[in-house]
Amino acid sequence: MIKKILGIGNAVVDIFVKVDENFLKKNNLIKGSMKLIEKEEFQYLKNSIKIEKIEAGGSVANTMAGISYLKGGSSFIGKINSDEFGKIYRKSLEKIKVNFLYTEKNENLETGASIIFITPDFERTMCTYLGISSKLAKEDINENFIKGYEIIFLEGYLWDKGVSEEMFKHVINLAKKNSIKVAMSLSDIFCVNRHREDFFQLLLNDLSILIGNENEINALVQKKNLLESISELKKINKLIIITRSDNGSLAILNNEITNCESIKVKKVLDLTGAGDLFASGFFKEYLDKSDIKKCLQTGSSLASKIIQKIGARLN
Repeated sequence: MIKKILGIGNAVVDIFVKVDENFLKKNNLIKGSMKLIEKEEFQYLKNSIKIEKIEAGGSVANTMAGISYLKGGSSFIGKINSDEFGKIYRKSLEKIKVNFLYTEKNENLETGASIIFITPDFERTMCTYLGISSKLAKEDINENFIKGYEIIFLEGYLWDKGVSEEMFKHVINLAKKNSIKVAMSLSDIFCVNRHREDFFQLLLNDLSILIGNENEINALVQKKNLLESISELKKINKLIIITRSDNGSLAILNNEITNCESIKVKKVLDLTGAGDLFASGFFKEYLDKSDIKKCLQTGSSLASKIIQKIGARLN
């Protein structure tokens, strides 16, 4: 197996469902939001829907799947239980040739799952029960897992005080010891607002690559607009990728800005995974030593393909 990039993130089964606006209103769900829920609410919602499709999800897992689709060598670590959803999760990744390194055990908590409600306007509303996925600990990751990779990609969703923060720092220390670059996605704006200072220190001291959308980046550097953010980030000698939906994407490196236009599509079906698959295209080209413009272009190409399908899988 080609060892290029190892993703570490929340291992969550994605459950896709089509609903109307009334369903969201009836269940007090805010359209377009991502809500963390407890087991009871998850069971209630699961019993009131007709499941369209189930597959292995989680932001970084989606990115690793996209790299595999491009025939890149990708691996993933995420915590699952040896329950029904755990078995579905492993099979779903193995089927698309993503090397899944975690050995599941019989745990107290169930495998995490996210119900993705898709309304007729193709907007997604997510209710996520993290289950065992949020308990990924440093004991779950040994040095042999990470040796030989060029990049380790972590998600901001994983950062939380306690066990998760310890695991995150453990991975960074192992990466530094083995001369592996560390990349991170900012995950979502609520995540950035909650952990802004920690994330900024990670960028300054530990990360080689950071990926985020325009709103997340502005929140991180506490600027009102992208121009001000770029001016601030140019002072930091890191590769920073900023996605801007219809306005394309850009990269900041060594005081240089590389811009890329978005690819227009005729019909958007589902926005799930657009940012994750952008990262897939970017990393695949980056690992192949392509120039930054081509990295951004391939990222845009994959993002444009995934929004024309239901779910976050191209294969």
